[in-house]
Amino acid sequence: MSAATGNEPAGGEPLKRGNMCGIIGYIGRDDAVDVVVEGLRHLEYRGYDSAGVAFPTGGGIEVRRCKGKIKDLEAIVYADKPVANVAIGHTRWATHGVPSEYNAHPHSSDNIVLVHNGIIENYLELKEELTGAGYRFTSETDTEVLCHLIDRYSREHSFEEAVMMALKDARGAYAILVLSVSEPQKMIGVRKDSPLVLGIGEGEFFLASDVPAFHTRTRRVVFLEDNDMVVLSPGGYRIMDLGGNEIERKAEMIPPMAAGADRGGYKHYMLKEIHEQPRALSDTLRGRIFPERGEVNMSEFRLDEDVLRGIDRIFIGACGTSWHAALAGKYMIEQIARTPVEVDLASEFRYRGPLIGANDLFIAITQSGETADTLAAQREAKRRGALTLSICNALGASSAREADAVFYTHSGPEIGVASTKAFTAQLFSLYLFALMMAKVRGSIDGREAAGMIAELMRVPDKIEKIISNEDAIVSVAKELFKARDFLYLGRGILHPIALEGALKLKEISYIHAEGYPAGEMKHGPIALIDEDVPVVFLVQGGLLKEKVLSNIAEVKARGGRAVVVAGEGVLGEVGQADYAIGIPETNPYLEAVLMAVPLQLLAYHIGVLRGCDVDQPRNLAKSVTVE
Repeated sequence: MSAATGNEPAGGEPLKRGNMCGIIGYIGRDDAVDVVVEGLRHLEYRGYDSAGVAFPTGGGIEVRRCKGKIKDLEAIVYADKPVANVAIGHTRWATHGVPSEYNAHPHSSDNIVLVHNGIIENYLELKEELTGAGYRFTSETDTEVLCHLIDRYSREHSFEEAVMMALKDARGAYAILVLSVSEPQKMIGVRKDSPLVLGIGEGEFFLASDVPAFHTRTRRVVFLEDNDMVVLSPGGYRIMDLGGNEIERKAEMIPPMAAGADRGGYKHYMLKEIHEQPRALSDTLRGRIFPERGEVNMSEFRLDEDVLRGIDRIFIGACGTSWHAALAGKYMIEQIARTPVEVDLASEFRYRGPLIGANDLFIAITQSGETADTLAAQREAKRRGALTLSICNALGASSAREADAVFYTHSGPEIGVASTKAFTAQLFSLYLFALMMAKVRGSIDGREAAGMIAELMRVPDKIEKIISNEDAIVSVAKELFKARDFLYLGRGILHPIALEGALKLKEISYIHAEGYPAGEMKHGPIALIDEDVPVVFLVQGGLLKEKVLSNIAEVKARGGRAVVVAGEGVLGEVGQADYAIGIPETNPYLEAVLMAVPLQLLAYHIGVLRGCDVDQPRNLAKSVTVE
């Protein structure tokens, strides 16, 4: 990718496109290769089309890598038993270059071996310069440029100086781990616009893209900032800026994460995480409400009541599943708190010249807290003077650290690429925010708020009831898994849930699926309907019920198959459904949360029946950490 050519946001940052990969490095008392391979297993949700490790040997630094997943790498790594106390590893999601052994990381030059998450934007001009200097390239990646660039500087400068000088030449986003043949007991890590966290154990140190890479070995971490450079050795670590000035970063203890680290007897992480939703949502609520007073604990949102009272508008920026949560949140906030809300795909926010300012609040919704588009939108909102709130699941993530306030969803590690429990936890968080705003702005009275909080507390048990009826959903999946297309239709707050249901299906089963407002069916999508296109209707009571029932009749009149998901009280009024899935009764806002669960289960079981890898769908990664 060449340098920016004028297609730049108002904030001045160039347009960036790139990948999300997982990197881990280890120095310590144990077998470093074993530690790194185990860490890669925990990072495989970040990329899984190729993988590799590198470690010092008596004669230099050995690299072992392959196309495929971590299990494929293990066969190569353990063909013999390497022993080392230093190692780096990488699991890749391809952008520059096809998935292959020669494009897999680590990459190497004469004296340098490196793994990289991110993108080097000016790699073409650097590649041309290095080729002229005699360097030979063996991959199609932008990463190999960094190896040769650091190697070139290392011929006349120290290891640390060579890394700093190379990164001054490179433009882009990156987290890198670097080894040197000349100093094999040293590792350097640097981050810029891509996550990197330092783990501090007893006589051992870790550098990784995410805490799950080493969470079973230490809970003491340092969340590194942009342009931090860490130098690891067996005796300790130093953190400096890219000018060589040493800096201090506070180490902190993070909560245990072991509960989400393995499949716990489930066939797939995705199924486990769907089943974990009652617990995850209870954790999202814990300490956040005062049931006896019918109030939300405002201190959890870390926003001043007077400031909230003075907000003119709320903007929400998010991507993918989080964007669907944002759309549902718009309904909640506008209808409960009577506050205007604009929802943007974060990738578009900066480029439309948003009219956001000092009296506005920008909410960034991001499971990982590192989603590049969402981070960029959050920064743009802040640059324009808006207050910023991050709704995030990852402690210490960039979005959380940079926002004026943060609300952690506490839904636990989510390993399956297709988001499930993180989505419903985001909906819970937005519902809590809407209730808090309603209290501040006086749009509902205390009795109504108490009833809405009481109903919120019943949701985990109601999800348990839905999950207990999973066999009925499996039966529907068996009838429909050979379909080539699906439509998902809903009205009001259920339109975003229809979008999310369609996204889940196409992510993990590779069936084409579209979500629409049900009122739009006759404005185009109805042309697609025949006996081979199942239509999933989300139906709730109230003003729009009769209109959606009319849509069902129209589908049936054209030979379509109707799958209806509705509250148990409404389901009896739907006479023409081919397949019916009931959910417990609740208020309209929380009905959106409940309806998400059967749609997740339907997508999961269809994906399994089609033989798909539901935890690691092709071409996808858990979060995109550069644009």
